[in-house]
Amino acid sequence: MTNLLILGASGKIAQSAEELLHQHKDIKLTYYLRHLNKLPEINKTWGQVIRGDVIDKTTLTQAMEFQNVVYANLAGDNIEQQAKNVVAAMKEQKVSRLIWISTLGIYDEVPGKFGEWNNKMLGESYLPTYAAAAKVIENSNLDYTIIRPAWLQDQDEVDYEVTHKGELFKGTEVSRKSIASLVTDIVLDPNKYVQESLGVNKPQTDGDKPSWY
Repeated sequence: MTNLLILGASGKIAQSAEELLHQHKDIKLTYYLRHLNKLPEINKTWGQVIRGDVIDKTTLTQAMEFQNVVYANLAGDNIEQQAKNVVAAMKEQKVSRLIWISTLGIYDEVPGKFGEWNNKMLGESYLPTYAAAAKVIENSNLDYTIIRPAWLQDQDEVDYEVTHKGELFKGTEVSRKSIASLVTDIVLDPNKYVQESLGVNKPQTDGDKPSWY
């Protein structure tokens, strides 16, 4: 049995991952989120629900107890502090496996005109903040996987490829369901992509910007 704690459980990627994960009876889901009303009622039936903020170290650390894997689907201007709290809580509870959703561009790895457009769209504060959070994770000595999705769309498809830190990012977009599938694969096989940072895109979506712009 794998005990999985999902931080930010009401996010769109997280909800998609929950739909996939609950089908595996050897995975016990625990949801951690601030706003219970944002989680669909059906999702609530698949696992235990804890109302909490990642900034609340006490509640977060309690939620980590007996967990085997933590999947963090977090966002916000305080994402670096959230990362620090997650790392501290995991170490206190002796949990080592972390899946962390970040964003493309944190290593200045997006080339060409799309890279210029991505930097402009995400702004001067967003990327450095998420890069700082990723650095916290990378310096933690946890068994982390950082996932850097391309621009997200809601097509009902699983179609993706990965690049690794130090490689140029490919493509411009990817489905949330693809990211959820990757998260599920890692939960099912925690030895995959240990201490790696993965860029994730849909193949053959190269261009100056995502297709809907």
